[in-house]
Amino acid sequence: MELNDLVPFRNRRRRATRSTHLSPFERMHEEMDRLFDDFLPQFNVGRDLESSVGALGSIDLSETDDALEVKADLPGMQEEDIDVTLRNGSLVISGEREHESEEKKKNYYRAERAYGAFTRSVKLPCEVDEERIDAKFKKGVLTIHLPKSPAAKENQRKIEIRAA
Repeated sequence: MELNDLVPFRNRRRRATRSTHLSPFERMHEEMDRLFDDFLPQFNVGRDLESSVGALGSIDLSETDDALEVKADLPGMQEEDIDVTLRNGSLVISGEREHESEEKKKNYYRAERAYGAFTRSVKLPCEVDEERIDAKFKKGVLTIHLPKSPAAKENQRKIEIRAA
């Protein structure tokens, strides 16, 4: 088995040239793969899919001995459009985005509007001190500082590693 055999819709035509004894179903499969290879590159599927997913970009969760920190990319958003909630040990980030773009040229005018709501939930690995949670929003990045509760700090235990 070659690496190309593991990738769907890519380079499957080469397999057909290696084998001259294909069943009718294998020939049909090869032809469908060829059709998809020829048709799909006309569209920028990755970019369109990414833009339709919503306003929320990546989320990073980091942990220190004393706190958790969550950073969420929210490009083009304003802080009043974002809600942050702590619910049953999960941090929930949600909001709604309205995006408008307008382009005027000599020969044409194009205006697009996109609306979308998003919700992202992150299960927290430990208990946090709910009274001391702090959230800041700057240049499209939401940073949430979640101090660990005293109980969570006490439940940490260093495990010694021994040579086998």
